[in-house]
Amino acid sequence: MPLILLSGYPSAGKTYRAQQLHSDFIARIASSSNPRHTRFTVVQINDQSLGLSRDLYRDAKTEKDARATAYSAVKRALGKECIVLCDGLNYIKGFRYQMYCEAKAVGTGSCVVHVGTPISKCREINARLLTDSVEDGGYAEDVFENLVFRYEEPNGMARWDSPLFTVPYDDETPPFEAIWEAMVGSESKAKVVKPNLATVLSPAMESDYLYELDKTTQEILQTVLTWQTDHPGESGGAINLTEGTLELPTHPLSLPQLQRLRRQYLGLNRQRTLAKNRIRENFVAYLNNSFQ
Repeated sequence: MPLILLSGYPSAGKTYRAQQLHSDFIARIASSSNPRHTRFTVVQINDQSLGLSRDLYRDAKTEKDARATAYSAVKRALGKECIVLCDGLNYIKGFRYQMYCEAKAVGTGSCVVHVGTPISKCREINARLLTDSVEDGGYAEDVFENLVFRYEEPNGMARWDSPLFTVPYDDETPPFEAIWEAMVGSESKAKVVKPNLATVLSPAMESDYLYELDKTTQEILQTVLTWQTDHPGESGGAINLTEGTLELPTHPLSLPQLQRLRRQYLGLNRQRTLAKNRIRENFVAYLNNSFQ
């Protein structure tokens, strides 16, 4: 199910908005009459759930390690029946793009919820959190200012930030209905996301596929050469094989010509796995097309 990335300035209230979304989605799942919806689960992932300290953002290396931890947690949670709320800074567009690609690779959608709290209000909230021993705490002032300076605001025109939902600070709730419809779909129609070809794993290759490819094509070439030797001076001709008829051209074929065609065929099919019982048939068709 979809990946929902929350993004915003530090101390903007992202965790609060994520909890609102979590509660609303749980209620929708519990009250739904759609059997598909009743199988859904909702997972909220953030620095607190992963045991990551805010001081990690003081150093580039530890911050990079923290992002890797969050990425791994999201990757493990993504699936066909799990709605993942990634509640964190998510302030680097390259990281949001990485998350977008991961979601698309498993065939599920993603969106960005931008918590649009003004910087002045975030600074005020952060200062209060720093003095509150009961709350989870805020960011050190220098860390806070550095994160604000480096924040890359989501852009709805970029595919990895789309669809983009902005939640102003004064709004009581996020747009629950719009987010649910965009990510999950209606009762009757589920959202379908096709992964990019670059992210689709190729089928496993049989262990002896390359051996069979090489051996079978060499055998057919030898059949052609033997036929030409047995029929000297004949122009054209047809060789009847189990896999079909091989139509020879009117001029004799030399070994270098045949080997060149074979090399071309091997180059096309080394990475494209054919069923072993189709190699002969496919190579015969390739030769017939090349002879025309």
